[in-house]
Amino acid sequence: MFQIILEPSTPVIQELPTSPADKQASAIFGLFITGVVVVTLFGIGIYRLMRLLRRPELHGTSREQILKRWEQIEHTATQGVMGSKLAIIEADKLLDQVLRSMAMPGSTLGERLKSTAYQYPNIRKVWSAHRLRNQLVHDTSFEMASRQARLALDDYKAALKVLNVM
Repeated sequence: MFQIILEPSTPVIQELPTSPADKQASAIFGLFITGVVVVTLFGIGIYRLMRLLRRPELHGTSREQILKRWEQIEHTATQGVMGSKLAIIEADKLLDQVLRSMAMPGSTLGERLKSTAYQYPNIRKVWSAHRLRNQLVHDTSFEMASRQARLALDDYKAALKVLNVM
């Protein structure tokens, strides 16, 4: 053993004889594996696209009602500070109604958001808007900047888009 370590020699590599039939079989196997990979990736892409375009079933409300309420919310938001506050509260109610109509479990919007986050991970971005709404409702002395209101409404709109109801 020490002789191998102390006196290394160049290893002798023997090439296995290959026939044209072996080369052809290798090429066919390589094409087969490539085909399986391509079909699998194509299938995954189709699945993701269908999942993205699939709209959830709504019970007790329609997409037209949601769009109409959203237009009213955006109109309310243009009517000064009080309008912005009211718009945020109404957007929060709308999101809660949508989640209830999708049969999401929970007794409050917060609980429904937590359970929804598993199926729609991007819905987590609406938490800051929901916290702002809670401050507006529970802290009467809370002063809100117009930029905060716009960002909150954008978050609510994004959440409704993530849910594929807008």
